Amino acid sequence: MSLLPVAEAQDRLFALATPLPTERLPLIEAAGRWAAEEVVARRTQPAADLSMMDGYAIRFADMPGPWIVIGESRAGAGFNGRVGEGQAARIFTGALVPEGADAILVQEEARRDGETLLLAGEGPPRAGAHVRQRGLDFASGDTLIEVGTRLTSGRIAAAAMGGHGSLLVRRRPRIALISTGDELVAAGSTAEGPMLLPASNGPMLQALIGPAADVQDMGIVPDRIEALTEALAAAQADIIVTIGGASVGDHDLVRPALDRLGARLDFWRIAMRPGKPLLAGRLGEAAVLGLPGNPVSAFVTAQLFLLPLIAHLGGAAQPLPTPETALLDTPLPAVGGRDDYVRATLSGGRIRPLSNQDSGAVSALAEADALIVRPAGAAPAFADQKVSILRIA
Repeated sequence: MSLLPVAEAQDRLFALATPLPTERLPLIEAAGRWAAEEVVARRTQPAADLSMMDGYAIRFADMPGPWIVIGESRAGAGFNGRVGEGQAARIFTGALVPEGADAILVQEEARRDGETLLLAGEGPPRAGAHVRQRGLDFASGDTLIEVGTRLTSGRIAAAAMGGHGSLLVRRRPRIALISTGDELVAAGSTAEGPMLLPASNGPMLQALIGPAADVQDMGIVPDRIEALTEALAAAQADIIVTIGGASVGDHDLVRPALDRLGARLDFWRIAMRPGKPLLAGRLGEAAVLGLPGNPVSAFVTAQLFLLPLIAHLGGAAQPLPTPETALLDTPLPAVGGRDDYVRATLSGGRIRPLSNQDSGAVSALAEADALIVRPAGAAPAFADQKVSILRIA
């Protein structure tokens, strides 16, 4: 099989799985999901004209005063009367502007002499000054959140202000995580030896996808096809993720194990660096994603394939990461036949490639906060040249 372009592989991956069923959740539990229906305002905000400042509600036509103070309006307890000619009402931030008033004289520009209010500054410059008009934010019936939009804290606030206490979202994907390799030992294990390797990929991926999915860590499976077949068959998930063993070597057993179980494989070689040996298919009702074993390769492919697949199952309208641009800090060589994802640090709009680009270098991965995206066949890039980047989680 020839190497698949990254964009084509992403499209084919999405075709392997459809968005999950919906559920209605309280606002705080819906945070971080994607809206499964359009969220429409059930009320107008503000519902009436409100004061933006502490001061006095007046009629602008009565400037420059004086006025007689006839009452008070505060948040949650408005003034029920009407402000007539030559009259004013004491008012506080967020309080209803009384009927008849159309401007706020801020308290720093006012002076009281008993119930008489005098102008002590320039006063409001126009009718409507310091008044937050009814419907300034949104009106009943306005769309607050589009379908497929991520429910950020700001959107949760908009939904709450719009009169919603719950939102329709899609169920969180269930992920089964299987690490493979005789050389692996659990992170923090006291086992030692030059042939042993702490299993960093499992904790790394759990940290990466945990906020968006329910993860079942199925542990480390040895390089025996029976053991791997048993683990794959036992996985109860929407996405089964294997780490390592997805290539075509004698000890790469993910494909043979999936074949034994009757899985349908869609692709397994991608035109990218790092991360060429990436496998995708279906096993029963689950999508299967086989990530490379090298930590950087596993991380980069998770950014480009696993996180987008989770977003796709969650109903995201735009599941792929959003590219940005930055100025390159140091030159980069020409690119060969595969897209190159260069680990880098971003600061002040400038991107600096890290010196160690080895696919096993976790120290460089710990420092990186972005990937420079260099398409296959790209010419050398020079300092101060604009390049495409992806921020990484």
